[in-house]
Amino acid sequence: MNQLEAIEKLIRTYLDGLYEGDADKLAAAFHPTSALTQFYDGKLLITPRDQWLDAVRNRESPKARGLARHDHILAIDLVSPEMALVKVKCAIPPRFFTDLLSCLRIDGEWRVAQKVFTTEMAE
Repeated sequence: MNQLEAIEKLIRTYLDGLYEGDADKLAAAFHPTSALTQFYDGKLLITPRDQWLDAVRNRESPKARGLARHDHILAIDLVSPEMALVKVKCAIPPRFFTDLLSCLRIDGEWRVAQKVFTTEMAE
């Protein structure tokens, strides 16, 4: 498997975990030190990975709600053999997200090191 395929596999694990509400898949995709960052309602919000995983465990997943998937990879920029930036679209309707995922190859495995995202509400 080449590096782009490995990164795409990582991102598919993330998107599947998000849609299925599977915190274990999400934990496998995100490095333990990672965080989710957004600028929302005039404030910078930073959520540590484990706090986010707890929220995922305590909410009904889009799959369980019978919602259609709205996720796709927009771009993968392989910056170096150890770093990539991935842009994805995903949703937990009525919220639609654009994510920038900073990924690092650590000990031979790709992981999301940081997620910066924006949210739009469907009308």
